Amino acid sequence: MASPGGASSGSSLLHNSGAEGLQTVTDQKKRKRMISNRESARRSRMRKQKQLSDLITESSQLQKENSQATMLLNIITRRCATVEAENSILRAQVMELSYALESLDEITQSIRGSNNMVLWDGTQLMNSLMISLRRKKSKLRCIIGLTKTLKIELKD
Repeated sequence: MASPGGASSGSSLLHNSGAEGLQTVTDQKKRKRMISNRESARRSRMRKQKQLSDLITESSQLQKENSQATMLLNIITRRCATVEAENSILRAQVMELSYALESLDEITQSIRGSNNMVLWDGTQLMNSLMISLRRKKSKLRCIIGLTKTLKIELKD
């Protein structure tokens, strides 16, 4: 009887030590999985922190660019107003020169019409008036050209 009981208790011990070994292996696997999960969570937190840092940097850069664009827009708006004012002045000057040119045309026609009335040497007077007239026309063309150029620049 002792032998069956002894054998039975030896088998029971063997069974218990196998269960303990299996439990130890299971515990080790749990620990490994837990450590792996913690490391994965840590890497995930680090990735999120880097993404947040990158977004903050990008936001700061975009705010800076927005500020520069706003400042440039203000400068361009002021320059546009200045050019429009200069354009108005040039238009007024064109009108004045047009009237002056008309007056000179009338004078030259009057002089040409009264060939027999000579106050000065007619050739000199005519030459001087023609030169003056050409200069006025040249200035007028120049001003008209500038006005057109300014209009084109403003449209662009």
